Amino acid sequence: MTLSIIIVNYNTRELLRACLQSVFEQTREIAFEIIVIDNASTDGSREMLRDAFPQVHVIHNENNRGFAAANNQGIRLATGKYILLLNSDTVILDRAIQKTLLYMTEHSKANIVGCKLLNPDGTLQPSCRSFPTPWNLFCEASFLYLLFKRTRLFGTYYMSHFDHNTSRRVDFVMGAFMLIKREVFEHVGLLDEEYFMYTEEMDWCYRAAQLGHQVHFTPAARIIHVLGGSTSNRQSYFDQLHLSQMRFIRKHFRGLKKVLGLSLKRFGIALRIPVYGLVGMLPGKRDLMKKSLTYARVLMKALR
Repeated sequence: MTLSIIIVNYNTRELLRACLQSVFEQTREIAFEIIVIDNASTDGSREMLRDAFPQVHVIHNENNRGFAAANNQGIRLATGKYILLLNSDTVILDRAIQKTLLYMTEHSKANIVGCKLLNPDGTLQPSCRSFPTPWNLFCEASFLYLLFKRTRLFGTYYMSHFDHNTSRRVDFVMGAFMLIKREVFEHVGLLDEEYFMYTEEMDWCYRAAQLGHQVHFTPAARIIHVLGGSTSNRQSYFDQLHLSQMRFIRKHFRGLKKVLGLSLKRFGIALRIPVYGLVGMLPGKRDLMKKSLTYARVLMKALR
């Protein structure tokens, strides 16, 4: 088997249907298997998979085990030489899987490869990022990354200075589409299951980089990613995102760097409470008031 495609699903029945259809339509020149891990969906995903895609290997979990743990279930079962971690809220465009695989085979040091992510309207979605440092955590916390997003100095974390039109080595690619050589998992290990959702791909790429494995981004392949398509609850999204980032800092930073990193994360969360609250008082900006309250709740958890 050349490729194993692993998809984690949680109540994204129609998105998953579109994802699987696009995989079969756009991936015809390589031998592949698809493994779907369903985290106890209640939206009819199980029946849809049974009726529409009987050729897909499906694992039904009795409870929501989280993104990292479910992916690990699929990785353990995978038989392919290459493993693709693919979000259920994606649509493959123009043979993107083959193109990414071709890039990997042509670049022997590219052990992990991501492609260009697009929003449903066709606009660019940030597809790769840099690992956190005290400096780029400060830029994010203070909104400098938004005010001067086109500069390398302030836009490093989100790589907003990079136009995504050239292939290059990066720190990590977004977990919506991550092609990996099987032997890298054998060397690095599986995803850290302490991350329930978000940041697990950054953690894993960081561990891979520590062992000498290169991560690459290529714009030759493109997919649509419905950002947040698998997370309908905004509070849950912000909770998981920021608390997972803090877990990364606790795990990988040491000494003063760790203290500074955690302080900057808390500062960034706290600053957004008054900023979004004040802007939310303006006409047409009521959603930001709700965002302010959401960040207040996140801060309470971040201070524990």
